[in-house]
Amino acid sequence: MTTRRAILAAGVLAASTVFAGGAFAADKLVLKASDVHPTGYPTVAAVESMGKKLEKATNGRLSVAMYPSMQLGGEKEAIEQAQVGAIAFARVSVGALGPVVDDLNVFNLPYVFRNTEHMRHVIDGPIGQELLDKVTNSGKGIVGIAWMDAGARNFYTTKKPIHNMADLKGQKIRVMGNPMFVDMANSMGANGVPLGYDQVFSSLQTGVIDGAENNPPSFVFDNHYQVAKSYTIDEHLIVPEMLVMSKKIFDSLSKEEQADVKKFGREAQMEERALWNVYQDKAMEKAKAAGIQIIQVSDADKKKFQEAVKPVWDKYGPKYAAMIKRIQDTK
Repeated sequence: MTTRRAILAAGVLAASTVFAGGAFAADKLVLKASDVHPTGYPTVAAVESMGKKLEKATNGRLSVAMYPSMQLGGEKEAIEQAQVGAIAFARVSVGALGPVVDDLNVFNLPYVFRNTEHMRHVIDGPIGQELLDKVTNSGKGIVGIAWMDAGARNFYTTKKPIHNMADLKGQKIRVMGNPMFVDMANSMGANGVPLGYDQVFSSLQTGVIDGAENNPPSFVFDNHYQVAKSYTIDEHLIVPEMLVMSKKIFDSLSKEEQADVKKFGREAQMEERALWNVYQDKAMEKAKAAGIQIIQVSDADKKKFQEAVKPVWDKYGPKYAAMIKRIQDTK
């Protein structure tokens, strides 16, 4: 009898699941979004703005609930949660996404972009769309929605300031969990330590690492500047970020809703950029006011950094040769 009841219960559950699926279009759907950065950060604000537009366009059927400040874990965890449909949106660095969708690793090559303006022209154009599509068609359970600016990444340290490559020697520097970045740091003479972003602050405090590398807003507004007192501008990486969506959830939406997500995602890309420019300036002002030693690497020293990472290009670059040429040819 118990077995029979279990079978009946399973049948009822299956029927109710099918019914729920049929009634899905009428239901309100709250789309969870994750970001490692705090409320007010450009990426967080842009996705929240996208959510408001979605709510308006769908008469309240779709809305976005933002979980900032690593509430749902680091970027790796956010990608994994999106893949299984536990959350709808994850705003993650291409550094964290590269190990999942290999084509993106071309953007992770050190000094692949001439400057931030060059990077923007690339992600706004056909290459950017092509790589969003690669994510969508990767079979990894995520959809590429939009790009986001993350500025240029620079080194910062707790003890020994970095003026040139010799100063990097032997320092334990946190990098994102991507073998390319470990190799990059090592090729420059440092010891690359892959760590989740959520572990950086405490690791700087306790001396597990001697420094890290990131853009000015992350350095300042996530409070790393409270323990790392020097910031060296060398722009070794200009790694854009991506807003990805769970394919499972994206596929459950109507065609009109999918189109809305992509349209408002593109608008979020441009909104975030405008916010980014202001935010980055504010970060640098706050760092200077706090007495942080800002070091601008000379052109001669920057050339040495670029020469040092040649082994990284030799190891990872060949398979991206055609894409690298297209990036370099982008005006």
